[in-house]
Amino acid sequence: MIDTHVHFWNFDPVRDNWISEDMMAIRKDFSPTNLVSVYKDLQITGCVAVQANQSEEENHFLLGLAGQNEIIKGIVGWVDLLNPDLDERLNYWHNHKTIKGWRHVLQAENRDFILNPAFIAGVKQLKKYHYTYDLLCYHNQLKAIIEMVDQIPDQPLVLDHGGKPDVKSQDLTAWAANIKTLASNPNVSCKVSGLLAEADWKNWTEKELFNCFDVMFKHFGTARIMYGSDWPVMLISRPYQDWFNLVNKYAERFTADERKLIFSDNAKAFYKL
Repeated sequence: MIDTHVHFWNFDPVRDNWISEDMMAIRKDFSPTNLVSVYKDLQITGCVAVQANQSEEENHFLLGLAGQNEIIKGIVGWVDLLNPDLDERLNYWHNHKTIKGWRHVLQAENRDFILNPAFIAGVKQLKKYHYTYDLLCYHNQLKAIIEMVDQIPDQPLVLDHGGKPDVKSQDLTAWAANIKTLASNPNVSCKVSGLLAEADWKNWTEKELFNCFDVMFKHFGTARIMYGSDWPVMLISRPYQDWFNLVNKYAERFTADERKLIFSDNAKAFYKL
């Protein structure tokens, strides 16, 4: 089994200022050694490490960890997609085969950034090097994401955290409609990950999360959904095992082959692990 979405960091209160005071559980260092015993208990064989810092130094940091920890099977790094020398940078990073794709924190950007022709041109360049691209956005940004995706029909894309629906309010109508539209693009996959951060951290219910899972699985199907934890961010709500068990419980409705797709094969195919 593969966990397609984890982060590692040496906590820096200035650089990591998105980790607010009410997230005390994650205002510290997290390394692969923190995951080894949990993964062993749950029979998870590896993970994809996703950038948490928007710098090329982050790529070196994650590559260093991957060189010392075999649980890291792939890396989603960061590169400046607006850089006029982007092709040179992609060519440089292409020598590091553990890097499978790239991500920018689009949830922190506005519509004009997402639909900037230069940014979209940058994403289009990724195909030349067989890279993937992770889409990170809030539910209220999905319309812009859809317009962006419509312009890059042959680039492998994955929606992180299901597009961050408002689990807490359960106002899911607009989000569900946008997920349906986005999923009509066959090059887009979806991660079942990160939803605890969008819920009431201490008082969410299984039904609230399953309502979101229903939409994601209805439109993406088991062939384009992959399991992820969003560890350690999810620790603001529950221990790792609770999230895994929740997704595993939902997946009981599927066949053994379908569960294998969700927890393993889709990730291996998408990220070329």
